[in-house]
Amino acid sequence: MSGAKQPCNSEELERLREAFFATGAARPVLEGRTALVDQLVRDVFLQSLEPSFPGEIALLAVGGYGRRELFPHSDVDLLLLVDRAAQTEEAREALSNFFRILWDSRLRISHSLRTPQECCELHEQNIELNISLLDRRFLAGDASLFERLEARMPSFMKSYRASLERYLVRMARSRHSKFQNSIYHMEPQLKEAPGGVRDLQLVSWLSAANALPEDLWPARDFLYAVRCRLHYAMHRDVNVLSFDLQEDMAEQRFWGMRDPETLMRTYFRHARLVYAAALRRIEAVESASSGLLSQFRDWRSRLSNSEFTVLQERVYLRSHHVLEADPDVVLRLFEFLARHGLRLSPEAERRIGEALPSLTAHFSKPRNIWPQLRTALALPHAALALRAFADTGLLHAIIPEWETIECLVIRDFYHRYTVDEHTLVAIQNLSDLREAKDRGRQRFRELLEETEEQGLLRFAILLHDLGKGTRTGSHAIESVRLADAIMSRIGVSDAEQKTIRFLIERHLELSSLMTSRDLEDSATGLYLSRRVETIEQLKLLTLLTYADVSAVNPSAMTPWRLEQLWRVFRLGQRALTRALEDDRIAEPVPELHSDFLTGLPTRYLRTRSKEEMESDLKLYQRCRAVGVAVDLQRSETLWRLTLAAPDRPRLFASAAGVLAAFGMNILKAEAFGNHAGIALDTFVFSDPARTLELNPGEVSSLRSTMEQAAQGLVDVARLLARRPLPVRPSRGSRISPSVSIYNDESEAATLVEVVAEDRPGLLYQLASTLSDEGCDIDVVLIDTEAHKALDVFYVTAGGAKVAAGNHARLRQRLIEACFH
Repeated sequence: MSGAKQPCNSEELERLREAFFATGAARPVLEGRTALVDQLVRDVFLQSLEPSFPGEIALLAVGGYGRRELFPHSDVDLLLLVDRAAQTEEAREALSNFFRILWDSRLRISHSLRTPQECCELHEQNIELNISLLDRRFLAGDASLFERLEARMPSFMKSYRASLERYLVRMARSRHSKFQNSIYHMEPQLKEAPGGVRDLQLVSWLSAANALPEDLWPARDFLYAVRCRLHYAMHRDVNVLSFDLQEDMAEQRFWGMRDPETLMRTYFRHARLVYAAALRRIEAVESASSGLLSQFRDWRSRLSNSEFTVLQERVYLRSHHVLEADPDVVLRLFEFLARHGLRLSPEAERRIGEALPSLTAHFSKPRNIWPQLRTALALPHAALALRAFADTGLLHAIIPEWETIECLVIRDFYHRYTVDEHTLVAIQNLSDLREAKDRGRQRFRELLEETEEQGLLRFAILLHDLGKGTRTGSHAIESVRLADAIMSRIGVSDAEQKTIRFLIERHLELSSLMTSRDLEDSATGLYLSRRVETIEQLKLLTLLTYADVSAVNPSAMTPWRLEQLWRVFRLGQRALTRALEDDRIAEPVPELHSDFLTGLPTRYLRTRSKEEMESDLKLYQRCRAVGVAVDLQRSETLWRLTLAAPDRPRLFASAAGVLAAFGMNILKAEAFGNHAGIALDTFVFSDPARTLELNPGEVSSLRSTMEQAAQGLVDVARLLARRPLPVRPSRGSRISPSVSIYNDESEAATLVEVVAEDRPGLLYQLASTLSDEGCDIDVVLIDTEAHKALDVFYVTAGGAKVAAGNHARLRQRLIEACFH
């Protein structure tokens, strides 16, 4: 017997296989193979091993084998329970012979040899042994040894259950991180990935009854059936559901699936339920094991309001019928999650699921919900809120077109995720920039901080791949078509629609340039500037490209690609900056029937909507009639002032000084002049003290003072002198000013770039200094990032560029102005 091969009953194994292919049921396979292996290992044990250990050894099934869950090619986990370690040569030889016979029987054996006392000790270096004993089953040998172990186990579990649970949770977190904490891999790993077989086991182990909840039985049956199918197809323990296997299973109508897409969507639906259940139990263990975390979560409960209750980092709906009575509460819920970084409670998810039909009907009608969506999408945790809405079906309810890409697998050996997951990961990538530590990504973080259109940018990313679900033509063109319908339905303004449409249509542009064009060739910069049109659109497209490429797979954004993308951005930035001054409108625009535009930079046409140009034209006409014209408008939390006046030295500086004197915080500014000698200066600013909002009379006062300043009738310096000195940022956050002057960035003007610590009156001081030095400001662009000001001036002196010999003095004077 010691040398004979005892393979499992091959006829019975074949019968199990045929029954599986006929029914698709995995449970009979698992239990059938377990019974066959039980019989084999018992026979071998009794004949080859027990005679050498009379009354001193017991054979146990542990792990998956202990649960009676042996897949067609799973390992067989055995524990040999002994009263003492094998002491004699005969005993060691018997053990070696026992395992050799099992290996010769085509079983893959994983084994250990332990005493009952060793089994009831916590093995920090081999805690997997303790975990495997959670599923133990007596097979053969000395029953009294097994009874001794069973008698000790309750005490052991009482003492060490918390330690075992913490270990299980740490291992699960580590395992999930290897798959980027996502179930949506196009070729998923059925055993180890989030939502897979390991998570089913984890849920069982961490449940009070040490059993799988009934609501997960359908998911278990499906996942087990797919894993059986993989084992039978590959004749070994393979757990990756590859594209080829997806095709094969669909062709063979596995579980009635007629195509790979249906198969994978079924898989993701089940995996999502398993992963959610696993996460709930993981978080419960982590919360119980961390007093500090529990205190923090208790503190976060103070975020509760009249509509939402926060308990243990989860959000509950206060009213039982609020979703039916007030469907728009989901928009406020979206903002609440995006603002505070919280997750929905299982109870809230259940109630949302029940209300989905009525919510879908509600949002299918045209509704002006864009202002609320845009606000929420600009918040720090928008990515987390979007994922919660995607998981519950709310995203599909609000944007029905989302369904076309849900769990959609596009067979591509470069992309790792489904289309919807790729989109959500891309949006998360933007949020992750806030924590960027390396300089390469910090540059993109600064770019993100500079844009005021984060909500618009995230919305464009959300829609950028919708066209992949139609499977027709260019997916970018199809995405634009679908986006147009969505934007019209939810009330996106025409100007914002234009920007979103641009981002979606051109979302592959920069990644293509990174690898297909010579980035040292000035012609590439010219081509790029014509394609993106404005610096603002270039910034947004660069950020979208960063997020999109980084979401292809975890290693797609290599350091080389990151640097290439930054080079593309800088190339476009230089070309567009140069074009601000060089490209002028030479002919009147027929639609406006006026020479107002003649001589303005072509940038003006690219950055203004038709309505804004018509408004500027009226302002220009009023200026020609009365001398000076001012328009002041409020847009949500910001104000916009446009000044039309005959151009003169210090005009722009005076306007900036008046706003600073009134306590306004200038965020953006542009100064243009046309061939008629009329300057058009535009300022976007905030009102930190809400002076204009709370004192309507101040609006008229600001407008009147601005008109007088434009005519040189007000001493702006004296106005500014009345302002209290601002509180400076901490020393660690202060910015040393820098001034760069270039004569080769423009054909006709000198470019002056100033980076300095922002403060009230800074723009006034800089513009005044330029005027004092004999410079005419042709074009100015300013931007503010936190307390850092980034100001670019195009200046001439006597109609020509500033002489190179005067650059040092001008630079020194501007640096002094930064400290004024």
